[in-house]
Parts: sequence; structure tokens; C-alpha cells
Amino acid sequence: MLSTEENLRYDRHLRLQGFGLDAQLRLKQAKVLVIGAGGLGCPVLQYLAAAGVGTIGIVDGDTVSLSNLQRQPLYTPADIGKNKAETAAERLRAFNPLITYEVYPFFLTAENAVELIARFDVVVDGSDSFATRYLVNDACVIARRPLVYGAVFRFEGQVAVFNYQGSATYRCLFPEPPLPHQMPACSEAGVLGVLPGVVGLWQATEVIKLLTGIAKPLVNTLMTIDLLHNRTETFHFYPNPDNLNIDAIRPIEWTCSAETVRVLKVEDFLKWQAEHKPFALLDVRTEEEYAQENIGGVLCPLSEVEQRFAPPAHTQTLVVLCQGGVRARQAAARLQQRYPQYEFWVLEGGLNALRHYRNLAPECHGMK
Repeated sequence: MLSTEENLRYDRHLRLQGFGLDAQLRLKQAKVLVIGAGGLGCPVLQYLAAAGVGTIGIVDGDTVSLSNLQRQPLYTPADIGKNKAETAAERLRAFNPLITYEVYPFFLTAENAVELIARFDVVVDGSDSFATRYLVNDACVIARRPLVYGAVFRFEGQVAVFNYQGSATYRCLFPEPPLPHQMPACSEAGVLGVLPGVVGLWQATEVIKLLTGIAKPLVNTLMTIDLLHNRTETFHFYPNPDNLNIDAIRPIEWTCSAETVRVLKVEDFLKWQAEHKPFALLDVRTEEEYAQENIGGVLCPLSEVEQRFAPPAHTQTLVVLCQGGVRARQAAARLQQRYPQYEFWVLEGGLNALRHYRNLAPECHGMK
């Protein structure tokens, strides 16, 4: 049951139709592990603590720096140089001392991930590196724990729930990571300060849904958030049986043998079209995304790109596109290695950038 103080603190939850005492008790009995106490981790931690999750684990070996404060308001300038996990736990204890905080002031590794994750009911990925995301995914699959994923890049974010009751995993959506030179970190590309807050709140919401059962979580669904253009979209994808049952962490082996990905600016892409430059267009989004909006070209989803791609006979130049540019970079790098005689160009910013450049509402076009 709840104590008198808990009844007062969580009063608005208790009054909420469809939530109430049963859901609040489920939160109190739950254990959630948050990996990363940075831009995403801060809002997740704050709102899970506010909601009354009984035990919150915090994993982070990083220290607070001045540049973190633009998007990590849990910290202050006085915290610079301090460990994030320890500092976050200190702030959260002051905010809500009724719950338990387990502090792990180190980075997750292949050696400690499965054992640590297995102690918790739900895992939240607040990391900012692809290597950690694949590590967390594999450990969650092995330990059979649901994973709430979030990512941010410049003005756009993503949220999804993986590995829940046989649903798709992170590897089902992103079979392979991009090469290091293809995907700059936020320290290189920048990120709007409020974006991690928005995405982190969505992640916290998915955690609450998973723990209480008040609504269906974002399984087999990727939600994208575009703050500049006030757009949220959801895209469905499917589990790959090969990724659902693994018994060991799959190491990420980065390779530097691939050529640098060629990037094509939107204005140059439109110029190519106007001048009738011969090139083939390859769309690596999902079938659902393509059906909702496309500018023609051959559909070849990233998850099947190497199997479905057929080299064009009329040109050796290909423009690869997706919604925001990330998947296109991955696809172009993989195809460039396999077909070095072709030139693969990535449409910078994808369809989002093209739409913004034209400043027009989305239009649907048939295959070209």
C-alpha cells in the first residue's frame, strides 16, 4: 500500500481515471535502469522519480562538463567534473526521497551489461553512441528485458520500444551501425537544447505504459519527432527472427575500408533534376513510409538493401535518400563497398530537408 506521504505526493495519479491506485502500486514495485544520465537520461530520471518508480538504477561513467548544461538541467556549474550518475542520484534523492536509487558510476561494457540489466524490469537507453546502443540491445535480448530507445540529432529525435513480448529489437530496425565518419556526434553536429527533453519525456511515458499497462507501448513502431516543422510521425517495422534469440553480445566491429560517403545538398539535387543529369534514385525507408510520401525512385528498405538492390543499367550514379539522412548514409556506405564501380550519393537531410527547402506541403508521387 501507499503511505500517507505517498498518497499526497501522487494524488493526481490516484485521481486519474484509468490509472489510480493499482497503477501507482505497480510503479512503486518496479525497477527501472537508465543507461546514461545525459541529455536524454536527465528528463527520464526526473519524471520517473516524480512518478514514483520504486527503484531507479543510474549507469554513467561520464563527468559533467560546461557544454552539458545547455541540455542537461539536472546539473549546475558547481557539478562540473563530478560523476553524472552520482550527481543525478544526489539531486533526485533531494527531490523524492521515498524511492531507492542504485548508482553505477561506470560505463556499461560487454562484461557487466547482461548481469546488471537482468536486475531490472525495464531498461531505458539514454546513451549517445552506436556501440552502446547495440550493446544495450543485445544485453536486453539475452536478459529478456524490454528496452525503451531514444535518440536525438540536431532538430530531430526518435523513440521506440524494443524487445517487448516478442516484438522487434533495435537490430531489427538498424541491422548494422553506420561507420564512425558517417554519423557525427552531437558535439560535432549540434543539438537543439530542448530536443533531448522532449524525447526523454516520451521515453518516460513509454516506461510508465510498460510498467502499468495503461496503454499499448510503441512496439514495432518508430516515432520520429521534428521540432523545426512541428511534425511527429510513426512508422511500423517488423521483427527479424534472427535477432530475437541470441545468447551472446555481438561485438560491433568498425571498419575504415569504406570510402567516404558522398553527400548531395538539396539545391544540387534539384539542379541535377532540372538539368536531367542521369542518376538513379534509391529510397531506403520502409514500405509504410514510402506509401505515405515519396518522390519516386526504387524502394529498397535499409533492412534488406543488400538483398534487394539491383544495379541500374542506364547510369553509375545513384542518389540514396531516407527521411532524415541517417539510414541513407548507412545504406550508401554498405552498397559502396559492394559496388565500388558506382557512385552513391546521400541526399543531405533526406525528405525532411527537401520539403523544408521547397517550403511546400508533402506531395505523393508515383514510382519513376
